[in-house]
Amino acid sequence: MSGEESLKIITEMINRTKINIRQSSFHLLFWGWLIFACSLTEYLLWKFTDFASPWYVWFFVIPGVFVSLIYGFIIGSKEKIHTYADKLYSCVWLGFLAASLVLFIIVYRNIGLFAPLILTLAGMPTFISGFIIKFRPLIIGGITFWILALIAHFGGPSIAPLAMPVAMLTSYLIPGYLLKRKVDHESV
Repeated sequence: MSGEESLKIITEMINRTKINIRQSSFHLLFWGWLIFACSLTEYLLWKFTDFASPWYVWFFVIPGVFVSLIYGFIIGSKEKIHTYADKLYSCVWLGFLAASLVLFIIVYRNIGLFAPLILTLAGMPTFISGFIIKFRPLIIGGITFWILALIAHFGGPSIAPLAMPVAMLTSYLIPGYLLKRKVDHESV
């Protein structure tokens, strides 16, 4: 293999990583907006209406899982090169999905415990993903999840319900838009 061929392969791998990061920004923005909308809607229904079950808005997460999985499958099947980092990144987030489902099954009778626990759990894949793709705003997002989990636990009923929408803004949406902007800027 010549030096020119080696350089071409390295360049292709770098460009491939940029595309994979773009897929990451899609998931951060998709889930950030979906969870932000569900959590804020639940809070507003609870605070300002007589709606008996404001938690019903969380049923929108079910089709969200399918949209996310289908998107990931379609994009993943188009990729010709799968790096170890790609596989690790996917496994971290699939592990989070599985752990979230198990957590929901465990605490569904005492759903008030769910927000601090899911925020704690969400911090882990966010934090790890930041290291995998070398993106500091995600690392900070993971730490922010943990801080907001403590606020949700100790904040009382007037503050705790707002921890989830704030977490989505600070840990998924802001890093997601920064990541998208970075990828768009680098692809120019």
